[in-house]
Amino acid sequence: MKFKEMFNVKYPILQGAMAHIATPEFAAAVSNAGALGILATGAMKPEEVKDAIAKCKELTDKPFGVNLMLMNPYSDEIVEIVVKEKVAFVTTGAGNPGKYCVALKEAGIKIFPVVNSVALAKRLEASGVDGIIAEGTESGGHVGELTTMALVPQIENAVSIPVIAAGGIACGRQINAALALGAVAVQIGTRFLVSEECPVHENYRQAVIKAKDLDTIVTGRNLGAPVRILKNQMALQYRKLEQANAEKEELEVITLGALRRAVFDGDMKHGSVMMGQVAGLCNKIQPLKEILDELMREATTSKEELLQVWQDLSI
Repeated sequence: MKFKEMFNVKYPILQGAMAHIATPEFAAAVSNAGALGILATGAMKPEEVKDAIAKCKELTDKPFGVNLMLMNPYSDEIVEIVVKEKVAFVTTGAGNPGKYCVALKEAGIKIFPVVNSVALAKRLEASGVDGIIAEGTESGGHVGELTTMALVPQIENAVSIPVIAAGGIACGRQINAALALGAVAVQIGTRFLVSEECPVHENYRQAVIKAKDLDTIVTGRNLGAPVRILKNQMALQYRKLEQANAEKEELEVITLGALRRAVFDGDMKHGSVMMGQVAGLCNKIQPLKEILDELMREATTSKEELLQVWQDLSI
């Protein structure tokens, strides 16, 4: 079964579960535009998740997903709510969703964990998940080491379940590249940050638009929790302390509440402004529907151009 047919969706595109950004309103807007919206639950309590799902259902009759952070101490209760509400699918991070697979699948809910290594993908396939979101280090937020170009084909070779490519995808050419690597769909985050419907502060949106190819940086490697963010004053201060082998507590003081400062307050100097390396391709604000139509138009055009290149090479 093709990915689009699995969910009866127009575009083979998932929205990234960006913390504080993937709200019920935003997830519903993405689904209404023809892709698959995802509601980020993060550190929510069960009642908050229940209310968020209800709100999303009020705003769309299209399928949407729920992202489950497995470090959340309320994960068991949240999964019970997800099962009861029968959302279309869940994506997971920070752990193995294996113990939830039976309950979710019995409710008809697909499970797509986000992974950054072949070994983890194989373990999760054995746990019974329905597909893998292979996320490369180009993405914004928490990252692994491998690039999407290297990660996706290796995971696709190692598992027999569908693979969704994530990280570094903001145009139609990159969608085609992901499909050529073996992915059946893509997950997009940074490009959606510049949509009209995205609930970020306008300063955040403008920071993405102004960003160039080398304007992101990865911090947190010393703590084993690397995060790609805008190279601003906070990020450079953090990197300096990391290089000086500062204690964990000293580093955490800098990042405490930093994402909220960026998303809600628009603090582009001291906030954690998460964005991927493709920010340089995201240079205008558009409605979600327009972004999605443009992505697929570009993908179609670049496919035709690529076919012509192959025909030329064969002569």
